[in-house]
Amino acid sequence: MTADAVRLEDQHSHVFLGAGHARNERRAWAVIVLCSAMMVLEIGGGIAFGSLALVADGLHMSTHAIAMLIAALAYTFARRHANDARFSFGTGKLGDLAGFSSAIVLALIALLIGYEAVRRFLAPVHIEFREAIPIAFLGLLVNIVSAWLLSDGDGHAHAHAHAHGHGEEAVGDAAHAPAGGELETRFGRVRLHIFEGDGPARFRCRVPALGGQAARALSASIETDRPGGVRALFSLRWRGDYFESDEVIPEPHEFAVHLTLRSGLDAATYRLDFEEPQDHLAHGVHRDHNLRAAFIHVAADAGVSVLAILGLTAARFLGWMWMDPMMGIVGGSVIALWAYALVRDTGRILLDMTPDTTLAARIRRCLEQDGDRVADLHLWRLGPGHFGAIVSIVTGQARDVHFYRSALGRFSSLSHLTIEVVSPKRGVAAS
Repeated sequence: MTADAVRLEDQHSHVFLGAGHARNERRAWAVIVLCSAMMVLEIGGGIAFGSLALVADGLHMSTHAIAMLIAALAYTFARRHANDARFSFGTGKLGDLAGFSSAIVLALIALLIGYEAVRRFLAPVHIEFREAIPIAFLGLLVNIVSAWLLSDGDGHAHAHAHAHGHGEEAVGDAAHAPAGGELETRFGRVRLHIFEGDGPARFRCRVPALGGQAARALSASIETDRPGGVRALFSLRWRGDYFESDEVIPEPHEFAVHLTLRSGLDAATYRLDFEEPQDHLAHGVHRDHNLRAAFIHVAADAGVSVLAILGLTAARFLGWMWMDPMMGIVGGSVIALWAYALVRDTGRILLDMTPDTTLAARIRRCLEQDGDRVADLHLWRLGPGHFGAIVSIVTGQARDVHFYRSALGRFSSLSHLTIEVVSPKRGVAAS
């Protein structure tokens, strides 16, 4: 067995920063400016007016400025060194490292809040309500503005199956249907799609080319053929404006659909190939954990401010002095849960765990055709929305790495791809 290295490109790009990297970097610096200005104002005001509470809150605000500084410096460093050859797979993971560090800081803050709350349960302290309550409201306002600046407006709606169709009738050539499941049939133009709404997914079939009475005279049924040869039958019932399947469609929605339309003795079957969009990835794989960690910092403090206001108000007007430390315990517990989730998610990325098992399965199915076999597959995250993959394929066909790289071209999230082709006859080819 021989080894033959095939180079497809003179140079691979290793810039794996998130799509909103520059925007998020600006957001982080903006929050630093806000927190720093508030810190100077509170400390200066506290010294000028002799308010220890204002000085203490100003020092507390400095912890936010430090947390934001971690995020902002991570963005700046990742951007400036994005093309540094010393980073084998780019600097896309630097944000995850910063998020992991911020999560540790959050966990320590939760422990400190819990410790102080327990200490106040055992030894209650005097509270200056006239100063403490306005400061809590001021802190809440600053945190709300900071959270708004850091909020991620990038929504990822669930785009459903992209369908390609063609007729299976014996007469005529196969007609390629437009995206969305529309095709021309002997009964006119038909649109077949998957409808979810607020309930489970079902097939819906419309025949707008026919009037309501003529369409009602049709009968329709569907058979799906999934990878691996698994088949399922669906009966379609007329609902007044469209046909809808009685049966629910199980996930994933990736299969060949055989739609049969009948009118009396006249029947025809048409095929549509439904594929889940290749960029429809598992929840969170596009997430910028650096921005997420910064947002959690200010959101957690906003939550603590709300709880503090409730506790202080109850203590002042109802005499429930225990409410203040109780709200501290609740707030510390919430922060601890957020810190745990952030450590878990960023830790998985830093340890190169498979970020999307469904995507890995689709890559495997895409490559295992005509007797080919995926002997080894590694998939990991390089940065927000960027994946790296190493694939080893065993084949008896006369196929090279160009063939398999082309087959994986529809997975646009694969930003760095290494393919090894093993053939008993030709040896090993890699790219």
